[in-house]
Amino acid sequence: MPLVLFGLAVATTFVACDQSTSPGAPPPLDPTLVAKGKDIFRFNTFGDESYWTDTLRMHEVIETGVSPATALAVGLKVDVDSLPASVQTAIAAGQVDLNSPATTVTLLKLGAVVGVRGTVETVAGHDTLTQVGITCALCHSTVDNSFAAGIGHRLDGYPNHDLNVGAIVALSPAVSSTLKAILNSWGPGKYDARTNFDGLNIPAVIPPAYGLRGVAKEIYTGDDTISYWNAYVAVTQMHGHGVFHDARLGIDVTNTPDLVTPLLPALREYQLSLVAPKPPASSIDAAAAARGKVLFDGAAGCATCHTGALFTDVNQGVLHDPSELGLDPAFAARSATGKYRTTPLRGLLQHPPYFHDGSAATLADVVAHYDQFFSLNLTATQKADLVEYLKTL
Repeated sequence: MPLVLFGLAVATTFVACDQSTSPGAPPPLDPTLVAKGKDIFRFNTFGDESYWTDTLRMHEVIETGVSPATALAVGLKVDVDSLPASVQTAIAAGQVDLNSPATTVTLLKLGAVVGVRGTVETVAGHDTLTQVGITCALCHSTVDNSFAAGIGHRLDGYPNHDLNVGAIVALSPAVSSTLKAILNSWGPGKYDARTNFDGLNIPAVIPPAYGLRGVAKEIYTGDDTISYWNAYVAVTQMHGHGVFHDARLGIDVTNTPDLVTPLLPALREYQLSLVAPKPPASSIDAAAAARGKVLFDGAAGCATCHTGALFTDVNQGVLHDPSELGLDPAFAARSATGKYRTTPLRGLLQHPPYFHDGSAATLADVVAHYDQFFSLNLTATQKADLVEYLKTL
């Protein structure tokens, strides 16, 4: 997704060849790989239908109990560009039953549900959902709501903070009551990518998949490169057919045939092509933002860690102990590093809440946290100016 190694030797190979770790400016993107990666990101399940269908039986759940209204309520999105004009017209006119699971099956048949792939067979005029799988776009795409709430043009790379992954998976009849309780506790926009290994319940905010180009290590804890995380999630979370080994975490998963590894270069290339969105100029107080930049670079000390054009010191090999940042150590302790990497400040205005756990609902909350933790003693005006500058990034 990246929802997403191979032994440490192979991990070293990833670091050596990953464009995001190259010194200086990253090389030009390969248009052919970008196009291939776009298709992978949006539509490739890595063969995970065997889990979502055969194990979780989600095709049965969807066909009998998930109407479009229900799907939209748990944050699933509909790609309006996959809907024929006649269907769009019928929906707009209220002629489509959005409370019928049969309509959901039709949307899956059209390939219109973002991040969900369904196989629909028509027998004697009746559509039956026989297989279902998920793609990276489930968590890392949304829509612009241009047609209706939850229905619009795709926005790849945007985290779907409306998506209640836990509640969706908890619908499966194959999930134990103990796991259901964990899944239902997450809420929209959060996911725990470790709970199936350690049984803990420490969900993190789904991060954006845009603005990653040039960043050495993309995930909250700086475990490795973007391809590492793509592989981790594709194999261990989406349950695609592939290989992931990381001796640091004691994880060794092999599902054959390997449908993941050959696709990682193209998937990475597409993700690196996704540019962070800029806020509308009308939302920024330019004078306040200019004052905020002076504070950011100077007295507030933000640029000490948020260095350079990427606003992160991770490219210099720096990771931080939770105690350095005043952040919860429990989440980092489950990772391969036990630390946090400095977050690149990309498209901030578009993806609240902040910090790995979403504990800062607004940028003002972020500034307040660091003002208190580092005893900066900023005035109310200075805090507001810093927020205004962060909104521009």
